[in-house]
Amino acid sequence: MEGLHAAADYLTRAQDAGTDAGLGSYHMVDGWGASYPETTGYALPTLLAMSGRLQRHELKERAVRAAQWLLEVQHPDGGWAGGRIGEGRPSIVFNTAQVIRGLLAVHQISGDATLLDGAVRAGRWLVSVQELDGAWRNHNFLGVERTYDTYVDAPLLALYEVTGDPRLKGAAVRNLERVLSHQSTNGWFANADNTLAHNDRPITHTLAYTLDGLIECGERLVDARWIDAAERPARALLDLFLLHGGLHGRYDAQWHGTELPLTTGGAQLAIVWSRLHSAGRQGPFREGALRMAGWLCGVQRSSANGPVASRGALPGSFPLWGRYEKFAFPNWATKYTADALLCADALVDG
Repeated sequence: MEGLHAAADYLTRAQDAGTDAGLGSYHMVDGWGASYPETTGYALPTLLAMSGRLQRHELKERAVRAAQWLLEVQHPDGGWAGGRIGEGRPSIVFNTAQVIRGLLAVHQISGDATLLDGAVRAGRWLVSVQELDGAWRNHNFLGVERTYDTYVDAPLLALYEVTGDPRLKGAAVRNLERVLSHQSTNGWFANADNTLAHNDRPITHTLAYTLDGLIECGERLVDARWIDAAERPARALLDLFLLHGGLHGRYDAQWHGTELPLTTGGAQLAIVWSRLHSAGRQGPFREGALRMAGWLCGVQRSSANGPVASRGALPGSFPLWGRYEKFAFPNWATKYTADALLCADALVDG
């Protein structure tokens, strides 16, 4: 519980530090940054879950305020900008889908029709800019397709379940089929990084997006094929973690690791392993999830040695001078750590 409370405290500071109701991140050199619509969007289900688990009702109120702010910054085309607010960027597919996650979560508990309306407009835009082969390119980050757009497919399917619009389901399934064409026989995914220069060895953060998206889609479609596709790479990374007691930040097509660990990627993999265990998949997935949660708590406790603003947060890399989000405490690292801790609680209680 201590770790969850600390994570909640950091996310509340991330909201209060800005001039709007979105969430920014703390950097040891630059201080608090502007709000990030994408990560604010997918932080909302986490805030709601923590509100219930910790009996902290103000977290629910914060989620509602953030959702209303997201509607205020929605673009006329229905999408949301890439990057941080105020940078003047166009609507981006991945970012938009993550805001849909948040709007649907808050709509479910509030019944606010404007939130569903915003999500529907966003979903229609995503369908309209998808290419014939199922990929998203022109309206995606750096103008290229990404296998981690499975994390776009999942909120599209969630929106389909609410609206019944078959175009949403069709777009998700087309992209899922496209994603499988990028998977190697050992489970590794090509085109899974968020850069062009290092696409041959994607970070665990975006690899985990890919796997989590596949699992959620498999659950929503009641189709084990997508969960099977996620299980192979998840198991490969689990084996490496249990063998070495940690993971690198990047992995190439032969599962050779480089760079310092990413806390975000570790937290997301703990979630993936938890989901596979809950889905009845055989193997030490529960052990891996619990051990990773323990490591994350240790990293989180080290923030007590830093500035007050960073207490309860996790750095992007560990140690914090790693290449990914160097000297920064991205709100999404703390969000996913909170999710991993919630999953760990469920594994222990179960």
